[in-house]
Amino acid sequence: MSGEHGGDGGGREFERVASALRARMTDGTYAVDTRLPPQRDLAEEFGVSRDTVQRVINELRSEGWIETRQGSGSRVVRNQRIDSPASVKWPDRKVTLGRLIEQAFERTEVTLDVFTLTAESLDAHIRLQAERIQVGEIAPERIVLRVLLPDESLDIPYWRSKSGEHDLLLKERFLDIARRQTQSLRNVMRQLGAEKLVPSVEFQIRRTTLAPTFKLYLVNKEEALFGLYEIYERPIELEDGQEIMATDVRGLAARLTHHVKDADEHSQGTVFVEDKQVWFESAWKFVSEPEAEPAEQYGAAAPPR
Repeated sequence: MSGEHGGDGGGREFERVASALRARMTDGTYAVDTRLPPQRDLAEEFGVSRDTVQRVINELRSEGWIETRQGSGSRVVRNQRIDSPASVKWPDRKVTLGRLIEQAFERTEVTLDVFTLTAESLDAHIRLQAERIQVGEIAPERIVLRVLLPDESLDIPYWRSKSGEHDLLLKERFLDIARRQTQSLRNVMRQLGAEKLVPSVEFQIRRTTLAPTFKLYLVNKEEALFGLYEIYERPIELEDGQEIMATDVRGLAARLTHHVKDADEHSQGTVFVEDKQVWFESAWKFVSEPEAEPAEQYGAAAPPR
């Protein structure tokens, strides 16, 4: 998770660049042992200052994504690993969240159920698919997206300092970033529906009192991605520029397992996907509440789920 201090539109520009670079590292655009583009090129591409790019680089290094050396740039040392018995579906045997969502959006009907700590990775990938829809590369007729996020009042056990002195500031920092990501996702889904780029769009976020120890993506009720959040310690910069050591979690870089439902009702993949779908439905129904903003629906009424 990341923050920003002044300039370039504040945290929004910082987070936009950081999220894009994290997404590129997780989907293999910037593979392990390759180097990020020079900072001046990144600043030009994203339309931000070199100062913003430098802060993003520092944050990615702090999170363990990259290593930097004077005169040799930034080398990628971490990506997202997904283990899948179904990886033979891809010639290169590489499964990524981006590729799974990409394939899902190539269908006529898209259904995504997500339980996660923040909407960071989801927002990044939905934005990519929205761009494909806008240029006419794909044309789904119906999208149903349900997102289950922790309630803001929840005492989440992450982002803690040893002394506890800065814990409230750390939580506010997390909430500020998470709110921007959630609003970005809401804006994308609203645009797809309001501009009739997709005939039928249903989107809802609900808040739960469950503190996420794992992330779960259920894709078209046929595939699942599941991963535990790894807790680690790193330096985090606060709004006043002070840097403290605090716990964080690996979200985008979390190791995931991929499970696919098949014709065998007793297969490991089928049991896993169906079991997690049942769990999601129960958490959605019994231990969550809608956000203040109502669910959004555009287009023809959808059939009962």
